[in-house]
Amino acid sequence: MPSYELVFILSPDVADEEIPNVISRVSDIVNKVGGSVGEIVQWGRKKMAYPIKKFAEGNYMLAKLELKPTSIRELETSLRLSGEVLRHLLIRLDE
Repeated sequence: MPSYELVFILSPDVADEEIPNVISRVSDIVNKVGGSVGEIVQWGRKKMAYPIKKFAEGNYMLAKLELKPTSIRELETSLRLSGEVLRHLLIRLDE
């Protein structure tokens, strides 16, 4: 399976204690569509360049994934519908 990097921004409404739960829900979404999560790195709370959904900052995360190309649309739809994820970017890594 091809490797991907998923960068996503969590809403600042998510408390610091709840971040591991949200990360596990994102991992569950990836596993549900047939992928696997290698590691997730928390970049921390940062100010955004422009407001997204009236938020000026967010919690940035980086996840390394292995995913079938046919499952990308379903993953992105699930992330878009998630209330905690403000934005996401999925990039395929060249190998």
